[in-house]
Amino acid sequence: MQLDSRCIKTFGKTFNSLCLGLALAGAALAAHADQLADVKKAGVLTVGTELQFAPFDFTEAGKQKGMNSELFAELGKELGVKVTFQDLPWPSVLPGLEAKKFDVVAGPIIVTQARKDRYHFMLPIAEATVSLMAGAKDGSIMKPEDIAGKAVGAGKGSAQLEELKTFAATLPQKVDIREYVDNNQAYADLAAKRIVAVANSLPNISYVASQRSNLYKVVMPPFGKKSYFAFLGRKDADADSLIAALDAALLKMHDDGRLAALQKKWLGAEMDVPKADFTPSW
Repeated sequence: MQLDSRCIKTFGKTFNSLCLGLALAGAALAAHADQLADVKKAGVLTVGTELQFAPFDFTEAGKQKGMNSELFAELGKELGVKVTFQDLPWPSVLPGLEAKKFDVVAGPIIVTQARKDRYHFMLPIAEATVSLMAGAKDGSIMKPEDIAGKAVGAGKGSAQLEELKTFAATLPQKVDIREYVDNNQAYADLAAKRIVAVANSLPNISYVASQRSNLYKVVMPPFGKKSYFAFLGRKDADADSLIAALDAALLKMHDDGRLAALQKKWLGAEMDVPKADFTPSW
């Protein structure tokens, strides 16, 4: 079968239009395949969080306070962008990230292998290893092993509770482990001397102890598996550039002391955290 010249011309125009359309579509996809470029173009880094996780994020007199707001302000300066936060109930935060409602999640979140398989973590900002908080003037609790034969509290259903149970099983005397729905209730029982210690992640109890040093002290060293808190983003190819830029900014904050200063201010102590990718103990 032969095609006349009109058919050939029409086919040629259609083919060229199709090629042009595909090229433009490819260019559009390429233009949106770099999250760092998108953030810098918009001039805004949007962060998802829950403002009920002191000392990292909380409100005071209606304003956001905590380590996260100050740390991200420094990260924003390094990237040359403004930082805005979206406050959501925690169960909505990670789904919101996956739906691309914001760029990264503040949290921070304990780094586990299962989470690393699903999300792209930034470098850690604090240690999250489980430790103990005891009464400030209790000379009988000077190291974790001193809880043998005594009553200790932890959050009901928490990873910290499981770590406490595992540690307690290694001690020569049975530990009376009491479970609390609210950590504040556990802290109140500690202040009232109904228990001798509370198990929680090191940053959380460091903050509580620093705020109420007349009542509490941190018992060192931590006894749980070594773990760390970190921020995270989506595990997409286009997100790699943004996480890399934020990691570079964090390393700069390591080197010039800004991160250590924030740790001391909000967590009560400087913390040794990895400066490169690592294999979680969880």
